[in-house]
Order: sequence, then C-alpha cells, then structure tokens
Amino acid sequence: MDNTTAPITFHMNAELAANFEKACQELGLTTSEAFTIFATKATKVARERRIPFEIAVDPFYSKQNIARLKKSIARMEATGDAVGEVDVRDALC
Repeated sequence: MDNTTAPITFHMNAELAANFEKACQELGLTTSEAFTIFATKATKVARERRIPFEIAVDPFYSKQNIARLKKSIARMEATGDAVGEVDVRDALC
C-alpha cells in the first residue's frame, strides 16, 4: 500500500462531530485514525453489509475510574498501604 496521504472531507451535524471526536479521544484515537480504521475494513463492509468489528470505550479509562485510581494511589502513598489493598467503597459498580 502507498504511504502517501489524501485528504477526505466529511460533513455532519456539528453536535454529532463533537461527540464523535470526544469518543475518539476516549478511545485514544484521532478522528482521522478512526476513519482510517473504518476505511481499511471498507471492502468487508461492502461485501458483508455490516461493520466487521466492535468499537467500544474501555471503562477502565473512564474519568470516574481514573479518579478512583488516583485517590487509591494517593491513599497508598500517604499510608503506605500495599498496592493490592483496595477500599471497596471506591470500587466501581
């Protein structure tokens, strides 16, 4: 495959575009990378009439969980608790 790039322009509702960009950021992707992933699967999309992969946000990287982890780290550093000790009150439901 050629390594040169070509610009592609998408037009969509501004709110949808903002939500898409936010979801991509949560997935650790740029919007360009997300569209590139989709495009590389495009022949399968055309053949099977479906998106041939799952796209999902890992809840581990949610703001809520990152905050919980930071709180646990701070408590561990302050008290000297072992890494494996977790306060169940901080656990995700």
